[in-house]
Amino acid sequence: MDDAKDDAAAGRAAGPRAVLVPLALAQFICSFAGSNMNVMITDISTDLDTTVHGVQVVITVFLLVMAALMIPGGKMCDRYGRVRLFRAGLVVYGVGALLSAVAPGLGVLLLGNSILQGVGTAMLIPPVYILATLTFTTLATRARAFGVISAMGGVGAAAGPLIGGVITSAISWRAAFVFQALVIAVIVLLSRRIVDPLRADPDSRFDRFGAVLCAVGLTLLVAGVLALDQNVAASVGLMAAGALVLGGFLLSMRAQQRRGLRPLLPLALFRDRTSNLGLITQNIQWLMLLGSSFTVSAYLQVVRGYGAVQTGVTFTAATVGLLVSSLAAERLARRHTQRTLVLAGFVIAILGIVVLVLLVRATDDSWAFVPGLFLLGFGLGAMLTPSVNLVQSSFPEDQQSEISGLSRSVSNLGSSLGTAIAGTILASSLSNRSYAAAMFTLAGIGALGLVAAAFLPRGRSAPR
Repeated sequence: MDDAKDDAAAGRAAGPRAVLVPLALAQFICSFAGSNMNVMITDISTDLDTTVHGVQVVITVFLLVMAALMIPGGKMCDRYGRVRLFRAGLVVYGVGALLSAVAPGLGVLLLGNSILQGVGTAMLIPPVYILATLTFTTLATRARAFGVISAMGGVGAAAGPLIGGVITSAISWRAAFVFQALVIAVIVLLSRRIVDPLRADPDSRFDRFGAVLCAVGLTLLVAGVLALDQNVAASVGLMAAGALVLGGFLLSMRAQQRRGLRPLLPLALFRDRTSNLGLITQNIQWLMLLGSSFTVSAYLQVVRGYGAVQTGVTFTAATVGLLVSSLAAERLARRHTQRTLVLAGFVIAILGIVVLVLLVRATDDSWAFVPGLFLLGFGLGAMLTPSVNLVQSSFPEDQQSEISGLSRSVSNLGSSLGTAIAGTILASSLSNRSYAAAMFTLAGIGALGLVAAAFLPRGRSAPR
């Protein structure tokens, strides 16, 4: 116990900024990876002799692997230590990025980007939020930390198309993966100053069977969505099978708890009403962000004939909007309740989607995308931080590994579902009609998030 206190003191001595910078950069690059390929659809499909759907599968599987392994990743923090797992995840991610950069075909790209980078992300992201929660303990400092991390995550997702577009046009789509590997190298160097606030417990139990059930269930669920445009019966069957496997996963967790064992995902995490509602809003926020990013990017390149840079520049409006609201998270948290921020965020984001559809229908000018994308980015940025804070602050330190894994799994599941749903609608026929259908579907799902946010507690949520 004294050693753990000494480690924590050493971590504080290094300075909060020394901890926050590599954590925020890690969230940035992982979110960047989820969206930067959206502007490379044409280049990759031509170079690797594949289709838009093939590239969509690579993107979706990457997001799915993250979602499927986030819960085990969070649990592994207890066993191997948060900092050690964080660094190991960086290495796996970096290897995947380099393999993707030299991929001769879609199969190798799937292995490097979707599998290795997905696994690496699932290893390094749960420690990001656990370390931030343990390092910043007051509502104000935690809001600031989550604000920076969420902002960098949102900016990574929103600016991914712009940065990826510039790199793709100036050099090659392969160079975008080299860029990721270089950022990973910088994070590895910066992470050398981070000290784990808690000592690892090598003897802690890890439920391998539960991890497999969780991963298989989520995979079947998203695979069902992807198959919807090709075979409805198979799609329904896959989603039903996924639901059954996830049901078996929850029953397994319950049985282990009754035997006095600590399961992969304690069901007590679902007894907190505020956290449950926060998880729902997180899922839908990322579903809207990644779903709209894929929809607009594919539409611009395939229907409008935009190049990678022009597509990326168009997305600058969303990046600016997200940055403005995310970086104001601390000030907004002092003036408004978390519920108010999440509600306002959904209203503004939904309005942004509606504006996107109406203006794009009215004119062929590229400026028509700017107001809607700005509103969408601003709304999502306003609610990313309070949603994370609501969930993480609902549990004490000894449950941070589980809730962090669950939180990130739910968010990344939203990302993969957003890309899968939007891509499935677009795949029917890339046109103005399918673009509008995909965007209005995302707005409708956003309305469900707005309803969930309305039931959040009206008071401020303080860390426990």
